[in-house]
Amino acid sequence: MSFQNLPQQGPGARLLQRSLERGRLGHAYLFAGHQLPALEAVAGTLAKTLNCLQPRRSRGGVAVDCCDTCLSCRKIEHGNHADVHWARPESKSRIITVDQMRELMRQIQLKPTEAEYKVAVIVAADRLRTEAANAFLKTLEEPPPKSVLILLTTDSQRLLDTIRSRCLRMNFAGEGVNRLDPASEAWLASFTEQAAVEQKSLLGRYRLMDVLLQKLNQTKAEIEEALKSRSPLEQYKDAEKELRDKWEDELTAAIEAEYRRQRADLLALLQNWLRDVWLLALDREYQGRPQTQPRPVDELICFPQISGTNRVAARISPRAARENLQVVEQLQSWLATNVQEALALEVGLLKLVL
Repeated sequence: MSFQNLPQQGPGARLLQRSLERGRLGHAYLFAGHQLPALEAVAGTLAKTLNCLQPRRSRGGVAVDCCDTCLSCRKIEHGNHADVHWARPESKSRIITVDQMRELMRQIQLKPTEAEYKVAVIVAADRLRTEAANAFLKTLEEPPPKSVLILLTTDSQRLLDTIRSRCLRMNFAGEGVNRLDPASEAWLASFTEQAAVEQKSLLGRYRLMDVLLQKLNQTKAEIEEALKSRSPLEQYKDAEKELRDKWEDELTAAIEAEYRRQRADLLALLQNWLRDVWLLALDREYQGRPQTQPRPVDELICFPQISGTNRVAARISPRAARENLQVVEQLQSWLATNVQEALALEVGLLKLVL
């Protein structure tokens, strides 16, 4: 993929191209965004542009985009270019180990073998173990000539300050990432309709949990299918066993990381809906009281199209609605650890006042 095919990345991609044109490319970047695959696409495109055999050039003759078809671009696309190296979480605990970083540093210190630039990309850099991050600091601060280091993360706050301070930070969140797509809206409407049925019995609450679990199971299945289709395991079925084992570990870690990210997004969607419930409950409490100005609650609602929200808000207090928000926030914290998912969801949903 070339820069011209990355319109969704907007200003970030254009800023990289201007840096190339002006000869001001940094030696270390931190790309932050909402989705790792999108960040990987940007990093891969930059690596291609730096080493493209037939690049698109600016008026000044400087390479600012890749052709995406030459031998070098194709090798980088398929992950088998000798001078472009990738490090990903590959252990069951989804971490990047110190051994991985030492091997990456060894590779980056070698002179390029078939290209002008050495490029190292660390996917999910927030998963660097502390010792791995510390071992990487010197190379990050003083990389060899003609080398570019790119760190990718969806959670930059989890990176060490010493890592962040040594990188040029760029945001590739992309416009519209958090908009409610039709599938998510349909699921939220289904969840709301189930919640709008007064939850007096334990059975009713477990039905509500079933709506959430079905969505999570579907999400994980879709992630597995999508990532498996892009894995080198599908492209190089005759690869050596040691390499295939490594790819399998990386795939397992990538699936789990992406599932956790999308699960957090789903719970954030639920939390936004509960915020609507809280605002409507507050508005109901203030009705009939003297007001110096109108309360524009309708302008604050995230999902006015979801019809069941008013029915839930009509039967609970603002205090209970606010506590619901705290419950989901606590649930997000639990799930960020290695707690058993089903148990955490069960405890969280049973605590909600609906």
